[in-house]
Amino acid sequence: MIQSGFQNILKLPELKKKLIITLALLFIYRVGVHVPTPGIDAAALASFFDSTRGTLFAMFNMFSGGALENLSVFALGIMPYISASIILQLMTVVVPHLEQLSKEGEHGRKKITQYTRYGTVVLSIIQGFGISVGLEAMASPAGAPVVMYPGWGFRIVTVITLTAGTAFIMWLGEQITERGIGNGISLIIFAGIVARMPTAIGNTLRLVSTGEMGIFTIIILIVLMVIVIACIIFMEQSQRRIPVQYAKRMVGRKMYGGQTSYLPLKINTAGVIPPIFASSIIMFPATIANFIDLPLMKSVAAAMHPETIIYNLIYIGFIVFFCFFYTAVTFNTDDVAERMKKNGGYIPGIRPGKKTAEYIDKVLTRITLGGAIYVSLVCVLPTMLMAKFNVPFYFGGTALLIVVGVAIDTVSQIESHMISRNYEGFLGKSGTIKGRR
Repeated sequence: MIQSGFQNILKLPELKKKLIITLALLFIYRVGVHVPTPGIDAAALASFFDSTRGTLFAMFNMFSGGALENLSVFALGIMPYISASIILQLMTVVVPHLEQLSKEGEHGRKKITQYTRYGTVVLSIIQGFGISVGLEAMASPAGAPVVMYPGWGFRIVTVITLTAGTAFIMWLGEQITERGIGNGISLIIFAGIVARMPTAIGNTLRLVSTGEMGIFTIIILIVLMVIVIACIIFMEQSQRRIPVQYAKRMVGRKMYGGQTSYLPLKINTAGVIPPIFASSIIMFPATIANFIDLPLMKSVAAAMHPETIIYNLIYIGFIVFFCFFYTAVTFNTDDVAERMKKNGGYIPGIRPGKKTAEYIDKVLTRITLGGAIYVSLVCVLPTMLMAKFNVPFYFGGTALLIVVGVAIDTVSQIESHMISRNYEGFLGKSGTIKGRR
């Protein structure tokens, strides 16, 4: 069935072109991860990162696909762009001008995207400068300095290099979204995590061979991963279906309407956005704190260790917030109720218009709370359990959620293209994604 799905893809020139563009741009991104920033002692930097495994640096390195560990031109990753997007979305709620732009359709969207790009550059400059200053004070465990020639020359070159790298990643993500298949930003993060998994598997096998990790621990790890992946797939496809009845209408001599349909509401409407946004918000100040050699900043950095209670409480708080916030931004209940009313649809027992919007909002709030709890548990519990077994950080719940969630979304988009051209789904008739039937 999977082979048949691939054959169907090859029969669609437009879809095949989109996939080739997506893979080519992701390949360019992975090549850039290995292009180093000038003036860095690679061996000393690698030694430093070996001593920071399991910390927030490791999480940042995971999201950047290993670019931070190499301090490549893509070391900042896509996080400044995500942070700028968050700031713009929050400001849209409180700034009238941005709120008006968000309602102006394509023109307003382009303007907000332009502001997001400017914000990305500003945040990249700030974060790049903080990293460049911090790198000058860093040394490997053996005492070798990470920066070979410190000074303003190194700082300026590093800021320009890292900012340009982030801007290029941002452009790659936008091109994937517009010309390829799937969400470009999510796919870039997906590619970075997947690219690190072979290394994580190799490290795990090394621990087994040296006796630091037992076979029983490996079995527990595999079972836990299977359970988490199964839960993610189940919850990502879960829906709350609100029945909608359409009234009969006479158009000319023909009778239209009268059928019963439903309004599908996903349990996790926000998808993988909340953990990505939450990680971005936490990483920005925590990364700066790691590079500033002050006692207060060191205390903040220590408190933001992924295994600490403070970090996990803040992380869960941000996840819950962004689950509700992103759902509210992307799903306007008033617009849904208005469109339903114009088409002659109504929810049985609920009056059309405002009452319908209130009912949908009530249902959406309840299921979003359940979705937020699910996302929080998936992102936090596996990581905490794996810390007990001394398992590599890459297998954390956040990484699994992003990988599985992005994979499901991308396959769904591929399937939509194929079905719209009268082909079977990617997995054939019996393998159609449940949420799309």
